[in-house]
Amino acid sequence: MIHVLAIITTKPGQREAVLHAYRANLPAVRAEDGCIEYGAVVDAADAGPIQAPLGPDSFVVVEKWASLDALRAHAAAPHMAAYAAKTKDLIASRVIHVLSPV
Repeated sequence: MIHVLAIITTKPGQREAVLHAYRANLPAVRAEDGCIEYGAVVDAADAGPIQAPLGPDSFVVVEKWASLDALRAHAAAPHMAAYAAKTKDLIASRVIHVLSPV
């Protein structure tokens, strides 16, 4: 299994617009072969001093894939290219961590 943390930072004030496009794309991603988990998360309210906040313009997509091949197919999927085209002018940065369980 492969785990992915995709940290998305939008341009100021654009997080909800990007999340709208993300939500529209969600059914196609979850229907992909090898998709185990795919969900967006934002800062929890009132988490206290243990939290390192992402901030109001960021979110993380938490993903689990059956294999690297499934992740590669996801990255090359036409619906992901369409999502990228819709959101490219709204995103300031994207950091993707691809991880293996130990």
